[in-house]
Amino acid sequence: MLGWAIFGGIAIGFALGLTGGGGGIFAVPLLVYGLHLEPREAVGVSLAAVGTTAAIGAITRLRQGEANFRIGLLFAFAGMIGAPLGGYLSKLLPETTLLILFSGLMLVVAVRMWLKSLAKSTDEEQSNFVCKRDECGQPTLGPRCIGLLSLLGLLTGILSGMFGVGGGFIIVPALVLFGGLKIHSAIATSLMVIFLISISGVTSYVHQGGHISWALTGLFALGGAVGMQLGSRLSRELSGPTLQRVFAIAMVAVAMFVVARSIA
Repeated sequence: MLGWAIFGGIAIGFALGLTGGGGGIFAVPLLVYGLHLEPREAVGVSLAAVGTTAAIGAITRLRQGEANFRIGLLFAFAGMIGAPLGGYLSKLLPETTLLILFSGLMLVVAVRMWLKSLAKSTDEEQSNFVCKRDECGQPTLGPRCIGLLSLLGLLTGILSGMFGVGGGFIIVPALVLFGGLKIHSAIATSLMVIFLISISGVTSYVHQGGHISWALTGLFALGGAVGMQLGSRLSRELSGPTLQRVFAIAMVAVAMFVVARSIA
């Protein structure tokens, strides 16, 4: 168990540092099939472990000035409202249904990320961002920008509470596609958002009677700190499209594994 937990933490941290998301995507299947936790307990541990690991990366990247603090807070505030709702909804679904829906979500996002990685960025597309940029190239928070990012943040929070994921697989594409952030800035901002949403999700989970193994969470966080450093270093060496393709392939593989185990 000790080895699996630390290995899982390294995988979570690596995914978060590399792409700004994916920690929860990989954590839940690992906890269920590797450590034999019940799916709902895995959701709680995943929320806590992913949130702790994301906090480690967020602090580092905030100090380096990579994260967009204003957009991150807006996204996170809406997400913190949605997380308790997602936790409540997860209690109404059978465990097999929860895992299959989780896999379907991964496949949809993987396809979206792959297609996005193949698209050519043009000046015309850059001008169509919902969040317009000022003369310094920084996104401005106009009414449409605030409305859309708040809606996406709320959706991210619901999914986070329901599936135990950080939501980076939604946050990063949303910030790039609609927010006008560069991929590496979006990754840094995503880590901050994941941490804040996870606080709400864990609080709601515990309040609703959920159990979290804090010892297991600590082991995951220990491995996550190592993985975060490795993933962050590699992400700076890779282009945005390459990062998206790597993440998409990994998500498809995990989704297929979860579906196969769920219906076996």
